[in-house]
Amino acid sequence: MDDPAADPVMLERTYRRFALVNRVVSRPAAVYEEWVRPRLSATHRARMLDIGAGGGDLPIRILQLARRDGLPLEVVAIDPDERAVRACSRFDDPAFRPRIATSADLVAEGEAFDVVWSNHVLHHLTAPELGALLADTERLVAPGGIGVHGDIERGRGAYLGFWAATLPFAWNVLSGSYIRPDGLTSIRRSHTAPELARVLPEGWRVKRGFPSRLELVWGSEILR
Repeated sequence: MDDPAADPVMLERTYRRFALVNRVVSRPAAVYEEWVRPRLSATHRARMLDIGAGGGDLPIRILQLARRDGLPLEVVAIDPDERAVRACSRFDDPAFRPRIATSADLVAEGEAFDVVWSNHVLHHLTAPELGALLADTERLVAPGGIGVHGDIERGRGAYLGFWAATLPFAWNVLSGSYIRPDGLTSIRRSHTAPELARVLPEGWRVKRGFPSRLELVWGSEILR
């Protein structure tokens, strides 16, 4: 999917079908309950930044959950790939603002957010890029806010589980998309918890989740 020459029809189909897999693999409801909802208030319109927004289904689901609870939230979804931002733009929601940008761009603009979040971005980054993302996150998190970067944990169980779970859908629901091959490649390229723990700056921690999920977390209240 990172290839600029990727088939545009397959790419668009992939973005639209991400929600089918993300509900299970990325668990937006769990992300909302653990990391987002505690930062929301009925009297304050909170802001969330989604870095590497992909197809936009995850932040849209989090917005829906916040509305269900009567809690105002605005989401800014950024991606340097205009194809991803174009896919996000299919969601017509006044509280959802997709834009072509990087975390460094928002730091330069002086932006601040109650929640800074990314999903399945880390395994795309080189070591210097990871360091830059974490540094940008610290600058973008507002006082009392939190930064969370979720990804897959590399492992035989994760690979075989995804391979087996998606096999029955390879010739129907997932046909003509990059979801299955890209997902398997992503697992091979991802990190383990000990690997990330060794390179994290002070103030960050690794949290394991289900299924085969890692979260890098930064925020003053979690360190008490």
